[in-house]
Formats: sequence, structure tokens, C-alpha cells
Amino acid sequence: MIKGLSLNSLIIPLIKSLPELKDAVKNIETEKRVGFDLEADSMYHFSEKVCLLQVASKNTAFVIDTLKLGDLSLLKPLFLHKDTVKVFHGADYDVRSLFRDFGIEINNLFDTELASRFLGIRATGLEAVLKDRFDIKLEKKYQKKDWSERPLSADMLNYALNDVRHLVSLSEILEKELEDIGRLSWVREECEILCRVRSAADNGEPLFLKFKGAGKLKPKTLAILEALLRFRKEMAQKKDRPLFKIIGNASILRLAETRPDSMKKIMNIQALTQRQIDMYGESVLAVIHETVKIPENMLPVYPRKKTNYVSESASKRIEVLKIWRDKKAEKLNIDPGLLLNKALINSIGDKKPVTKEELEAISDMKNWQKREFGDEIIKILRRGRLMLT
Repeated sequence: MIKGLSLNSLIIPLIKSLPELKDAVKNIETEKRVGFDLEADSMYHFSEKVCLLQVASKNTAFVIDTLKLGDLSLLKPLFLHKDTVKVFHGADYDVRSLFRDFGIEINNLFDTELASRFLGIRATGLEAVLKDRFDIKLEKKYQKKDWSERPLSADMLNYALNDVRHLVSLSEILEKELEDIGRLSWVREECEILCRVRSAADNGEPLFLKFKGAGKLKPKTLAILEALLRFRKEMAQKKDRPLFKIIGNASILRLAETRPDSMKKIMNIQALTQRQIDMYGESVLAVIHETVKIPENMLPVYPRKKTNYVSESASKRIEVLKIWRDKKAEKLNIDPGLLLNKALINSIGDKKPVTKEELEAISDMKNWQKREFGDEIIKILRRGRLMLT
């Protein structure tokens, strides 16, 4: 039977079979809080995947070889259990990855990174937080390791567990501090929302829409950029390599803007290394050659979002709200964008709610924002309306 790791032990259980996972789950299913972290391989493969899942309570810890198992259904009830707090640090990526690879949904999540931000902590990386709270220094020598490689050394497993060993204790400290200053409900609501984040689906839209700087390009250059991005994606899929390890974004953009029509010109613009030229040079030239022949009336145009007209009175309301928000954030020692972000301020300024019913109708606002600051916002907007009439 897998007993799990005593946190003082040097023997780290690596779960590689369903019977082992079943035993391990029994050891933690009665725990009130369990910490989780994962390691993935996005820097080494085209389709990233979860390679390890680290699990730790105050009494036990173990590592699950998710590549070996492939099926984490035994963990689903634990993740869904509303009475067990699932602790992560910077949970967004983990939540998306666990749902994408294993269909795991999470209830009662507590994000220690998010909690730190709501406490006004500026350096919220796990390394900085653990150093500040427990005087623990995390070793980062395997930070860029390919976690899909096997076998895994005891040193690597210990490194992986270091990111999760102290999460439960940390969450208890942060939760108490949040409760003391009346912000625990804020973080709980944010964590509930975080439980529902999912990876964006590939809807077949142009690749240039997610390419920085594409909006500034002319149609011909945009067409070449799209063709090069599709070629790179095809090569990355074929070789099972991340996009940046085929051709980097800066090089792709330089090729699209200069449109080289010979190998000599590719070398002259220094967009590709000699190795990349040997592997992809002829194909890149062919892609560019074919794309420049596209008729003008068939070239892509970067879609522009329709700019909503902002009236002078709305602009004044937005400015007043920003001034109030910044002063309030300074008083609370919290990041202004966490209190009310730019998009939300613009929405409030545009809709100008002056009653609780009107404020309640603003779907962008979280319940904690309405509850804590709704009355002040309404007073500000009422005062502004009287001044403009």
C-alpha cells in the first residue's frame, strides 16, 4: 500500500498505476486541505500535456506520473468535493490543463497567488512568497526541464514537490489574514470564477490574430505572415516541437516584411540560422513566392473593432471613477486594477448606474465589488449627474 511521503522523508512515492493511485487517494480523501501543482512540457512539444501532478497535505505527499497513468478519474471526486479545499498557487494554467487533459473540474479552490495579491503583496511568485513567509528558498534548477522525459530522478521528484509541500500551511495563513481585513469573501468569489476557466478552442480563425504587431501590417504583408505562420504550425505538428523552436516570431515577422525571393536574400536579412535555412529555407521561399501572387482583392484585412463613441459626459464620469478607484486602492494597499479594471470602469462610466438596481444589472461587476463599493460608486455618479444638469 502507498503510504505517501512523510514531509521529513527522503523517499518520494511516484504513483504509476491505478492501484497505487487508489491507495494514495485514500490517504488524502479525508483531509480538509490538499495542495496541488503540476509540471508540463510546453517548452518541448507542440501539444503540451500534463506530465506530473504533485499532491501534498500536511501529513503526506506524493507525485503522480500522469503520462504513465493517463487516467485520473479516481481523483475527480476529490476535486469536486465541496468540503475539501484544493490549494494552488497561480491556478489559472493548472485549472485549464487539468480539464483539457483529464476532464477534471474543481470545486472549493483557494489560490495562494491570488490571495497574496488581495493582501497587497507585490511580489506574488511562489518563490518570493515562501521566502517571505517561511524563509524557504526554492531551488529552480529544473525549471526548464523536459518533464516528459523518463526516468525521473529522486532529485527531480523532490524539486517538483517543493512547489506544493507548503501550500496548505501557506493557505491557512493567508486565509486568516484575508478574514482579518474583511477580504476573504472577495478571494473566494474570484476563486469560484477561476474554477470555470477553460482553454480557448481552435475555431479556425486566422493565426495572425494572435500575433503581436499584425494589426499594423498591410494586406500583402499580412497574407505572407499568415502563410508563414501556417507553415510553421505544420512543421511544429510534424516534428512535435513548440512553435518557437521551429522559427521564432521575430524571424517570421522579418521574413513577412522583407519578402526575400532568394536564398541569398534570406541569408542577408539574417532572419534564420544556417540550420533553419538548411531545414526550411526552400520551403519558406516557396511559401512567400506563392503568397505574393494572391490578387489584391483576395488579400486579408486585419479586422478592426468598431470604436464605440464615448460622449464627453461619459469621459468625465470615467475620469472621476479612475481618480476615486486609485485613491481607494492606495488606501486599501491593493493594486488598482484588481479593485476595478479599466474595462469595468469604462462600462460603469458608460452605463452610469445611479440606483442599486441599475448597478446590479452591470454583469461585468463581481458581487464583492457591488457589495463593498456599490454605494460609493452610485453616490459619485449621482453627484456627477447633478453637476452636469
